[in-house]
Amino acid sequence: MVRNDAEKLPVSAKEIPQELRGLRMTKQRREVYSVLLRNRDHPNANEIFQRVQKGMPTISLATVYNCLDALVEHGLINQVNFDREPSRFCVNLAPHVHFQDKKTGVIHDVSFKDGCQITDLLDLPRGAEVSELELTIRGFFKGS
Repeated sequence: MVRNDAEKLPVSAKEIPQELRGLRMTKQRREVYSVLLRNRDHPNANEIFQRVQKGMPTISLATVYNCLDALVEHGLINQVNFDREPSRFCVNLAPHVHFQDKKTGVIHDVSFKDGCQITDLLDLPRGAEVSELELTIRGFFKGS
C-alpha cells in the first residue's frame, strides 16, 4: 500500500501502546503484532501462529487470523499475496515492493530510490491516483 503516515508507529514490542489507530491492543493482538515486529520475514498466518504459541500456548489459529484481520484493517500491517501461496504479512508500511528469491523463497523489502515515484515507472491513465501498490519481483541472486 502507498502510505506516508505522519504517525510514528512502534518499531519494537515495548513501544506498543494500549490503543493504536483506534484499535484496542488486546493481549493477543499485542503478541501477534510483536511477533511481526521482531522478525520481519513476511510470515504467513500458520508461521505467526506457531511463533505466538510459544508465548501463548492456548491461543487458537482462529484468534491469530482475527488479530491479523484487525491489524490489516487498521493499517498497522500489510497483507501480501504471492500467486496461489498463503497470504503473508508485512509490518513495513513505507512504499516498497517485494523481491522473492526463487531459490530460497525468502522475501526481501525493496525501497524506491530517493526521489523515485511509482508514477515515474508506469504510464498510468490520465487522472489516475495510486492508492495501493502491490508489486512482487521474482528472481535469483547472482552466484547463488
